[in-house]
Amino acid sequence: MPIRWYSPAGTDPNDPTYRHFERIVNFCLHAGVFAAVNSGAWFVQQIRHPLPDSYLPMISGVWGAVLAVQLFVVIRQRPVPAN
Repeated sequence: MPIRWYSPAGTDPNDPTYRHFERIVNFCLHAGVFAAVNSGAWFVQQIRHPLPDSYLPMISGVWGAVLAVQLFVVIRQRPVPAN
């Protein structure tokens, strides 16, 4: 489902709705990079013989936690709907 924009093009960047969509786009970009890099790294580790001291689970966990915090911030900072 595409994002719907309800105001005219060229909206003021100080508009709360504009900033919220900017945060959503930044989160989606971060999640996409996380998915691509993380799945690629795990795939490469499975192809090669894994080393006993692999830091990949720790890196994936920390990066996933940062992504979860960013999602929480995006949800928390959503603008109040105008009635």
